[in-house]
Amino acid sequence: MRWQGGRESENVEDRRGESGGFTRGGFGGGLGGGRIPIGRGGMGIGGLAILLVVSLLLGVNPLDLIEGNAPQQQQDQRYEQSQAPRNGADDELKRFVSVVLADTEDVWQAQFQQMGRTYQDPKLVLFSGVVDSGCGTAQSAMGPFYCPLDQKLYIDLSFYRDLRDRFRAPGDFAQAYVIAHEVGHHVQNLLGISDRVQQAQQSAGNRADANALSVRLELQADCLAGVWANQANRQKQIIEPGDVDEALNAASAIGDDRLQKQSRGTVAPDSFTHGSSAQRVRWFRTGFDSGQLRSCDTFAADRL
Repeated sequence: MRWQGGRESENVEDRRGESGGFTRGGFGGGLGGGRIPIGRGGMGIGGLAILLVVSLLLGVNPLDLIEGNAPQQQQDQRYEQSQAPRNGADDELKRFVSVVLADTEDVWQAQFQQMGRTYQDPKLVLFSGVVDSGCGTAQSAMGPFYCPLDQKLYIDLSFYRDLRDRFRAPGDFAQAYVIAHEVGHHVQNLLGISDRVQQAQQSAGNRADANALSVRLELQADCLAGVWANQANRQKQIIEPGDVDEALNAASAIGDDRLQKQSRGTVAPDSFTHGSSAQRVRWFRTGFDSGQLRSCDTFAADRL
């Protein structure tokens, strides 16, 4: 990916090194036991956003976090990783994510202008170990996430090591896809899609129906990431040979079916919250091939 020398976004908050009330082996900040806050009348969209990240990126059952059963060993490992001293590679990675965020700003500002709307740039928060967000306290084991309540993206850069080593999805464009997906959730938030999905989920008759809505929301974010890749390349020629394959590999690596197979040995489609590997690849490709937001209406699609 051609990114060196690109404009760096001013919307990056570097909170690395802040404690955030973290205690070894669990959450701080008053949540305790790895729980995610749940509001009246069901889970708030902020809590849902953080829980969905778990199944997206780590294959952890979100119910474990609701019940306070987050794997202790995994928490300890994340704590130790977050204490590693910052080095030149981390600073280079910060510049990388700043450039990618700036590219998303340029693309979505232009897209919203075409719709007669104004795009509001999100903030991207870098943290290590644990972070306090508008959606509650979260730790790096949950992976990157977007909080619609404060319109900020959160990422512990150590996640990119997991993307490369655990999920076998290396490459800078795979890393950019992660950011673009979370920005896709910001776009959904600004367009009111996230609120409508939350309302529909609260009215759903059962968990399977609510999960099905989550799948369509997440696949749409994948499609929006593809739109970004297309438009950013038109504007700045950022894509090099092999980049799109890196993004498709990352999308495939974090499909619900693959993560469930790896973690449980079985696959339960009714419990999917993000879509299968094939679906995630298909919708990123749809957005990339068309470069048009209107191609990303996963809610009207008969076939995901």
